[in-house]
Amino acid sequence: MTHRFLFLGFLCTALTLAEEIPRAVQVVEPPEPLKLDGMDRVISRTKQFRVSGGEPQDRTTVAQLAEDAKDELFRLTEEKGEWKVPVAIDLHGKSGDPMPLRTVAIQILVSDVGYGLRLDVHLSRGIEHERFKHAVTGALIYERALRGLPTQESGGRFFVPPWLVDGLREATAWRLNQSDRRLYEALFKTGGLFKIDEIFALDERGFEEMDAAMRAAFRVSAGSLVMALLQQPQGKEGFLTFLTEVAAFEGETPALLRKHFPELNLSETSLSKWWALQLANIGDRNLATDILTIARTETALNEALRLNFRTAEGIVQQKELAAWPELAALPEPERVGAVRLAQDALVRLSYRCFPSCRPLLAEYQIVLSALAKNKTSEVANQLTALDERRATMTAKAKRARDYLDWFEITRARETSGAFDDYMRLKDRLKANPHRRNDELSKYLDRMDAIFSRGADPP
Repeated sequence: MTHRFLFLGFLCTALTLAEEIPRAVQVVEPPEPLKLDGMDRVISRTKQFRVSGGEPQDRTTVAQLAEDAKDELFRLTEEKGEWKVPVAIDLHGKSGDPMPLRTVAIQILVSDVGYGLRLDVHLSRGIEHERFKHAVTGALIYERALRGLPTQESGGRFFVPPWLVDGLREATAWRLNQSDRRLYEALFKTGGLFKIDEIFALDERGFEEMDAAMRAAFRVSAGSLVMALLQQPQGKEGFLTFLTEVAAFEGETPALLRKHFPELNLSETSLSKWWALQLANIGDRNLATDILTIARTETALNEALRLNFRTAEGIVQQKELAAWPELAALPEPERVGAVRLAQDALVRLSYRCFPSCRPLLAEYQIVLSALAKNKTSEVANQLTALDERRATMTAKAKRARDYLDWFEITRARETSGAFDDYMRLKDRLKANPHRRNDELSKYLDRMDAIFSRGADPP
């Protein structure tokens, strides 16, 4: 049951983490150049990206997003901003058009002057920022493989594996504090949903068939793997050389990793151990620095405020703080032992509780000390006042969150993309309806047509 709840936690954010992975591409001859007027093309800041098609504001936004994705990748790998292969980005369609099977496609072009990369982007669902950055990251990995490759060696196929692009984007999100640590925590507690060999073996078809929850788990697993590689000795230098070879490499991924990361040669399980350690470092909770919300502090406080009673048989029973009057009949050593567990729990909680709750914890410590000394004349009033303050803080926190939700909804200027997976599935089902031919299904179809007729426009 615990695994089931943790798995549902992935689903809360999974829909924002599902991106397409560039397919294996064959080097092809470039198409006929587009006929563009002077204002129909936007060249990005570093001149590597040249955006054509779409509206002027679309071209400007896409050029900026491409440069942002490039900057994020270079900051992560500490690479200098040098490039040799240009990337042409062609925009097709407009928002509201029928959505194709794939909204982003990559091609490698070869001509007499050298290599080029082309990204075809369909705007049927607008500009999907993270999906587009995902595609640009894949294109930049292709670009590294093509920099020093002679054009006469263009007969092979190139492929960037899903785990690498997903991992780079997740590592970037973690560096920018845009990732959700709860996913790492849940994955750490379950022991991981993927093995290292399964991550490497996953192809684009398997990635596309994943549901949102599994895709989120895959992204977190790939991100922790990339971060583990970057944090090894000489990890940045080894990772850059790895990126140069990975797109054209046709062997086993572990062999290529061991070539560029010597620390992985210690044993057959070195990579798995590095990866598991990185996941543990991120997913394991830091008791000294992780601050709880008011709601989670309230839950932890309820668990901490428990008294220990020992029966005549010597069995320890825990009771809620409301059972404090029963302490009066106990001798002082037993009263001290009964409240010690709660006192220690409050000390541990004080490091992580919501800052506004620390005065409450201090007052509960005073109450527990009074119970141990059997000085209980004011305890009932003190506990009532503390309960009222806790209820007020919880209500204010809920009201503040509701206001922020309302503000975000009413001030939103663009869609969040949280339900993109669902909308794409709906479009695919609508485009390829599955009809059953049994008599009952035919009858239901006829009845549906009759009852739906009134809703059709004349």
